[in-house]
Amino acid sequence: MPPNTTASSGQKPGKSGRKKGRKARLFLIVLVLALFGGVAYGGYWGVSTVRASFPQTKGSLTLDGLSGPVDVKRDGNGIPQIYASSDEDLFMAQGYVQAQDRFYEMDVRRHMTSGRLSEMFGSGQVKNDEFLRTMGWDRVAKEEYDKKLSASTKKYLQAYAKGVNAYLKGKDGEDISLEYAALGFTNDYKPQEWTPVDSVAWLKAMAWDLRGNMQEEIDRSLMTSRLGPKQIADLYPEYPYSRNKTITQEGQYDSVTGSYVQGSSTTAGSGTQSTAGTGLAGNTTAPDGLQSQLSKLYNVLDNVPTAVGVNGNGIGSNSWVVAGEHTITNKPLLANDPHLSASLPSVWYQMGLHCTSVSSKCQYDVSGYTFAGMPGVVIGHNQDIAWGMTNSGVDVTDLYLEKITGEGYEYDGKVLPFTTRKETIKVAGGADKTIVVRETKDGMPLLSDRDDELVKVGKKATVDSGAPDRGDGYAIALRWTALDPGNSMDAVFQLDKASNWSEFRTAAASFDVPSQNLIYADTNNHIGYQLPGKIPTRSKGDDGSLPSPGWDSKYRWTGYIKQSALPYEYDPKRGYIVTANQAVVDKDKYPYTLTTDWGYGTRSQRISDLIEAKIKGGGKISTDDMRQMQLDDSSEIAKLIVPKLLKIDVADKNVRDAQKLLEGWDYTQDADSAAAAYFNATWRNILKLAFGNKLPKELRVKGQCLNVAPVDSTGPADENQTVRECGQREADQAQPDGGDRWFEVVRKIIDDQNNDWWKAPKTRLDKAADNRDELFARAMKDARWELTAKLGKDMDTWSWGRLHRLFLKNQTLGTEGPGVLQYMLNRGPWKLSGGEATVNATGWNAAGGYGVVWVPSMRMVVNLDDFDKSKWINLSGASGHAYSAHYTDQTDKWAKGELLPWSFSDKAVDKSTSDTLVLKP
Repeated sequence: MPPNTTASSGQKPGKSGRKKGRKARLFLIVLVLALFGGVAYGGYWGVSTVRASFPQTKGSLTLDGLSGPVDVKRDGNGIPQIYASSDEDLFMAQGYVQAQDRFYEMDVRRHMTSGRLSEMFGSGQVKNDEFLRTMGWDRVAKEEYDKKLSASTKKYLQAYAKGVNAYLKGKDGEDISLEYAALGFTNDYKPQEWTPVDSVAWLKAMAWDLRGNMQEEIDRSLMTSRLGPKQIADLYPEYPYSRNKTITQEGQYDSVTGSYVQGSSTTAGSGTQSTAGTGLAGNTTAPDGLQSQLSKLYNVLDNVPTAVGVNGNGIGSNSWVVAGEHTITNKPLLANDPHLSASLPSVWYQMGLHCTSVSSKCQYDVSGYTFAGMPGVVIGHNQDIAWGMTNSGVDVTDLYLEKITGEGYEYDGKVLPFTTRKETIKVAGGADKTIVVRETKDGMPLLSDRDDELVKVGKKATVDSGAPDRGDGYAIALRWTALDPGNSMDAVFQLDKASNWSEFRTAAASFDVPSQNLIYADTNNHIGYQLPGKIPTRSKGDDGSLPSPGWDSKYRWTGYIKQSALPYEYDPKRGYIVTANQAVVDKDKYPYTLTTDWGYGTRSQRISDLIEAKIKGGGKISTDDMRQMQLDDSSEIAKLIVPKLLKIDVADKNVRDAQKLLEGWDYTQDADSAAAAYFNATWRNILKLAFGNKLPKELRVKGQCLNVAPVDSTGPADENQTVRECGQREADQAQPDGGDRWFEVVRKIIDDQNNDWWKAPKTRLDKAADNRDELFARAMKDARWELTAKLGKDMDTWSWGRLHRLFLKNQTLGTEGPGVLQYMLNRGPWKLSGGEATVNATGWNAAGGYGVVWVPSMRMVVNLDDFDKSKWINLSGASGHAYSAHYTDQTDKWAKGELLPWSFSDKAVDKSTSDTLVLKP
């Protein structure tokens, strides 16, 4: 149906009467079977339903609101390049095209960010909606749109929304996607018009998933129920500054000017750097009862849906840029691969936005990756510069324990009233639910209001003698920079048209949240790095590593680091910059605490070593060299541990045969490697025996029950002293996850044979381990029999890829729908190389198993000498339609480490174009 028709979107008349109770569920099953039968056997109704939502990609369409014609050119992978003669036409067309491919995904995202998932999926999402309404992302996004964003940004957002709505006009749900066809048999939901605020709110979701150390803050507090301060300190070692280099290396804070300068010889000065390990009125442990509160809070956070394909655990990313002096093109090369949870479709959407003639009327010529539902390009390049992003990990969230008194909360000896608001949640197939949200004067929402048990436990919480009386109990509040209106949407458009380093830094200054490491390269042979973001400063004695007492004003944030004081680097002498979630700046060169929870630099140092090896060998780096570096799957922890494992005398022949797999292994984790499979199984069992079994139940895998040692013990306990405890955390979120923090934990004690962590109690089948080698021997035995059970007795059939598999799942009906519908929407598995804390970061959680948890969500290599020689790949494909040819057409190549050509110039785009659609006014 042409998009300029006048029919309203939504359900066809007469359907609503068929959507009640059991009959509705039966209709869903019938529908799924009919669709499946249609796809499998060519049934007319099923095929027509599936194909009805496929986009028109050839010919012409009329769009009301365009000022001139727009060309949409798609290549063989369905990736669109849009050509228009005005900014508004460009972004209107972007909205239309993204809606063609991904509107269901866009719709789910906006319902998630606004706390309205129950409108689509019913009562099962009420708890999630309650939490998201309490956070109020859409309210903050609306305030940003109304009060903070520039007039031009608003104009572009309006144009984008107009394009989305042009696509929706006159369409029923089944005309938009297969998922709506299924939903149409269970509730009365119908898609509503898109708004500019829907686009802005998506940045809040990304900020949430890149929010910093909130999980670590919770986990450290939970650990206090079983571990003492020394044991917790063992599990959170200092960043290894002497071994793994920071991002910036040639600059420091100038205490005279209060700015960060490159190459300055002035000292960092005293500044306002916090001391570590405080919070909670100076205690290094959490008050009794808070552990249970935080555990419940974690469960709430963990349940926030991954409909957007990302979550807060394991998120990392690689990016690096090499100056022209070290490349075969004599111009910079820039690589980026953000690590996010796998989703289908991919969180990223590839496209190009081109003005037919760049001028004041039409200012953009940019190509790269964006999010469906948001105008502009987030990561990519224009005609002058290229940029990439990785998560900086800076601490922009703090948890506060609030003293509740009557209808208010205590603050500096006074009782202040909460700011309250009512939120009504509409539920498909059920009654509305109204909640009351309470906030402090700082705009901090009480997250504990969303769980009745949290309230009960809060009443029993104890604190130190300096705290106010318990009264009616305690609550948990959140302070987070993203809950303050900002300008990040302005930054996207500024980045897209920046032409030099100065304009790039100006754009970065608007990038409030999420705080990202931004790398830069330009066609004039310059490279750079900038840390942007709204980053809080805290009072002395509070480093944000533990929850803070909300009743004491000295623990409130004192301000924000000014932009001129944020670390940067420009054309460093070494000729390259690497960002992979390591520390941004040496602690001795900077007065502010950015975080206490950096990544530990395993990936970043490996990338630096690969670059240095090429440079010192006299070679020049090519685009393909950059691609090969992205695929490096060397295991740094294996290099440390395997020599120790090979020296252990193993009596059991079967275990000894497995041990021999490690002889001569080059530490690479190829999908077909038996050695990689056995080592990673051994590493998993080392972690379990040495650390995992000693952690509190709140951090261990749900349902995993153990007889554990008494509190404050890392060694074995007398059998009469043990207690039975069962884990409570989801398998892919549990600890120890096996990341490079755990690499560093083990590195610190690897040569201490008798360290208490190496002790493990006896079991029915095993004697007690009293030292490192005894524990390692037991881990090798356990790994041998674990893999025998999983992969078979014949080690010739073992491979890492059989354990380490990727499944791509539609994040709504693909996880919660009937099995046949899941079959239709989901894809996989793929057997993957790589692993945890490797450059090819196909992450897995050692506590939970070997399955792939997060991935390089896309990969790109930008050639600043000739943009048409750049390369890119997406995790899935351009389309969100389950039976489109472009649903997962890039995944096989992605899994093999291949990249696609990335056309940019008019000539290259025309050459690669398969389909052209003309949008006419």
